[in-house]
Amino acid sequence: MIVREKPGPLQLLFAVRGSVLPHIAGELALVTALAAALVWLDRHVQPLPHLSATPFAVFGIALSLFLGFRNNAAYDRWWEARKLWGGLLADLRSYARALEMFLPDTQQRHQQLRLALALLHLHRLNLRRLPVDAAAARALGDNAALATAPHPPCAALDAITAGLANARSAGTLDGFGARALSARLDSLALQQAGCERIAGTPLPYVYSLLVYRTSYLYCLLVPLALLEPAGWLTPLFAAIIAYVFFGLAEVTEELAHPFGATPNALALDAICRSAEISLAPHLGEPAPEPLRPVNFRLD
Repeated sequence: MIVREKPGPLQLLFAVRGSVLPHIAGELALVTALAAALVWLDRHVQPLPHLSATPFAVFGIALSLFLGFRNNAAYDRWWEARKLWGGLLADLRSYARALEMFLPDTQQRHQQLRLALALLHLHRLNLRRLPVDAAAARALGDNAALATAPHPPCAALDAITAGLANARSAGTLDGFGARALSARLDSLALQQAGCERIAGTPLPYVYSLLVYRTSYLYCLLVPLALLEPAGWLTPLFAAIIAYVFFGLAEVTEELAHPFGATPNALALDAICRSAEISLAPHLGEPAPEPLRPVNFRLD
């Protein structure tokens, strides 16, 4: 996730980090080169058809509306994913406080908290399809075997449930406390399932296919409508039009995958670190430092 103050005019013009420009540079170069070639052919080789701008105006409005609809759908996915991870963090903090009230045995309580942190990191890795990294290995500790389960986050939840069941059988957890803690686990599982639903159900492929096909068609044909009024400025205007359409399409693609590794994806590492900071006092450990943005990027 890109984290920075509102950029000034120069930064707004030349900022690259977090921009989609590097991803669409090839498309912009293609459209600009084609527009320049068409102008040269029209002026020095053979006059080309000078099309009316009216059909392109109607086509452009329709394409803009469709891109806007797809962008709204992608942003809804991104924003829902952020709310779900915020809910996971809130549930984890509430679970830690509930353990303080209902589970007096310090060893059992610490085991539950470590499993909860392992759950969060395993959930992060599962969404991003990553192997166990250093942060997850620290959170797992003696529970490293959870990472080899068919579904590691569910294995962590099962281990938490088994620990509560053992505490209930041993008499260190009463029925009311077990019910309250179980309700908090249900909420954690619900947030987890919501994230997996987003990760496992991408936007329909036909949307991407239609958007990119029509964007290419529009941007490759529009120079023919600019030959007469724009002349040698046609490549410039064609590049600006291509930047708008291809840029919006690429932004939508990034937002549609909120758990990815793109600069505009959610900062899952930072959220996991916030959970570690929140649970450190309950574990009797010093809180780690929060993660800071590196070159305006927070992972």
